[in-house]
Amino acid sequence: MAKTSLKAKQSKMYEKRFTEWKALKQPTKFYNRCRICGRSKSYVRDFGVCRVCLRKYAREGNIMWLRKASW
Repeated sequence: MAKTSLKAKQSKMYEKRFTEWKALKQPTKFYNRCRICGRSKSYVRDFGVCRVCLRKYAREGNIMWLRKASW
């Protein structure tokens, strides 16, 4: 069991963190989105786009150093 003084210290730290968090007024999560279409699912982090846009622009040759393996 923790000492009473330690419990009091932890509760003060928690209250401080909670008040700082409330003061931020920001969403708690950050979602990666495609730079082109804004899609949040199937995001490819290396290129900053979703899989749909990646495939489309790779086939057109708009993404440097990326090409289809077989034609």
